[in-house]
Amino acid sequence: MSNLYILYEHASGYALFRVREFEEIGMSLPQVEASVVDLSKFATVVKLVAFHPFQSGVNALDNINAVSEGLVHDDLRTFLDTNLPKEKKRAKMSLGVADTRIASAVNELFSITCQHTGVVPELLRGLRLHFPNLVKGLTDQNQNKAQLGLGHAYSRAKVKFNVNRVDNMIIQSIALLDQLDKDINTFAMRIREWYGYHFPELIKIVPDNYTYARVVHLIKNRKEFSNDREEELEAITMDSGKTAAVFEAMKTTIGMDISPIDLINIESFANRVIHLFEYRKSLQEYLRSKMGQVAPNLAMLIGEQVGARLIAHAGSLTNLA
Repeated sequence: MSNLYILYEHASGYALFRVREFEEIGMSLPQVEASVVDLSKFATVVKLVAFHPFQSGVNALDNINAVSEGLVHDDLRTFLDTNLPKEKKRAKMSLGVADTRIASAVNELFSITCQHTGVVPELLRGLRLHFPNLVKGLTDQNQNKAQLGLGHAYSRAKVKFNVNRVDNMIIQSIALLDQLDKDINTFAMRIREWYGYHFPELIKIVPDNYTYARVVHLIKNRKEFSNDREEELEAITMDSGKTAAVFEAMKTTIGMDISPIDLINIESFANRVIHLFEYRKSLQEYLRSKMGQVAPNLAMLIGEQVGARLIAHAGSLTNLA
């Protein structure tokens, strides 16, 4: 006859329970489900073998970190080694656990058959519900304090660890840079179509999106743009030939007239697109600086943006390494 033990990890410590008449219970899962809610029935199903309280909050956090990573802490190893049946009898027993990784680790250490399916999840559900009533000296108030304290400590440790990882900044930056590229291309196309009704020839003369937005913001109404502002236009296009072509196209354009309210909206939109271009440049410099600090060799080999995308795809610099 096989004996089933249940390992329960609680915020206050480790507990080991033995399940009575396992063979009969294992064949009747609905019976276990029905007994979980009723403490008097559930107390006849499981019996506390041993309970190991954590020594302090730091000790509890250390143990729960090990459990979350699927590792057997030294405290848990000692607890199981002390309270499980002797080695000769372990072949006829099985240990119920909540996590498959813990099951693999325990099986490797003690050569014990571990299970986490079937009747085990229902028994663990009952232990969570009635645990204070099954362990002497533990009350609901003590249990709540232990769970709350350990929950806060565990969450703080995880959040602090993630925030201090510098590669998170690189992952967010490259994601934002890619999103900006998509948005800028969409907005640039929109402003070309919008202003194209008024001055369609400008698209062929100034093909660059950033320069086009700046030229639109400067010219506004082509009929009111005079030759004495040629230097301002040339400062944007950086090409005297293009500047001359713009003034020539103004004389022969087939574009329609546009109302002042439409021009105000086009100018406002062009201004926003220009600011997006400028922010993208500053973000790219920021990414270059971060990559130079965090992964200089990677940045030197394949470039800042490709290196940042590799880090983002891997999830972290550690995973990539």
